[in-house]
Amino acid sequence: MTTMTTAAGRGVARRRVTILLAAGVLLGTAAACSSSSAKTSSTTPAPSGTATIKIGIATDEPGVSLKSGGTYSGFDIETAKYVAGKLGLNPEWVPVAQADRVSALESGEVQLVVATFSITDERKQKVDFAGPYFVAHQDLLIRRNDESITRPEQLDGRILCSVTGTTSAAYIQQHYDKATITLREVPSFSECVRDLANGDVDAVTTDDLILAGFAATPEYKGILKVVGRGFTDETYGIGVKKGDTALVGKVNAALKDYISSGAWKKALDATVAPSGYTIPAPPTVAS
Repeated sequence: MTTMTTAAGRGVARRRVTILLAAGVLLGTAAACSSSSAKTSSTTPAPSGTATIKIGIATDEPGVSLKSGGTYSGFDIETAKYVAGKLGLNPEWVPVAQADRVSALESGEVQLVVATFSITDERKQKVDFAGPYFVAHQDLLIRRNDESITRPEQLDGRILCSVTGTTSAAYIQQHYDKATITLREVPSFSECVRDLANGDVDAVTTDDLILAGFAATPEYKGILKVVGRGFTDETYGIGVKKGDTALVGKVNAALKDYISSGAWKKALDATVAPSGYTIPAPPTVAS
């Protein structure tokens, strides 16, 4: 009886050791998975609480700022997330039309605008800018089989589409003969691109970054192309209400960290580079 009890005890002990060893393996595996996840996690800073900041964004720019269902994606979205995180805040997305970016800041509807918002002297009279965080170039989007348009001077007698309230539309109006170019201004880039694909206009003009995103979408790939001869510099800044120098300083500090940390390049590689767009060197953020 004593011998049997001892053997049974040894069996129980062995089973306990086996269970403990298995548990140790599982814990080690879990720790390894946790470590791996940490290495591949987002570089976007986490907000420090539940407070939010309202950020005006575009919703129809593939690769740059696109709404699909209830989610938002693109380089501008990643930029806005990073800045909000560095401020310790959660971004609250507010769709804003291109023509309403200035008024949205003036009215207090939003606190920041991150929407391919080119810094211009005219706009600086009404709003302040942090940045810049990217430099794009105005270009033309045409149908792939159209060999007759390679630069703006060849738009004589053509219909050109752009978006109301953008520097692209203003540039064409100021620098090219309006008598020979019919400029059609619409509320959104997606409408312009759709009209181009349908043959209702001959070309679309805006920043090459935006045009490349559209040309790379499954809907338009092989149908539309970017001319690839940019004729302006479009320096993107983050819009801030006029006079809020404290917020401008904080956003500039966040953008400097965004670029120096490598998160800027990572965001572009994930959102814009797949279109074939050549990623430029980062700009120098204002002090």
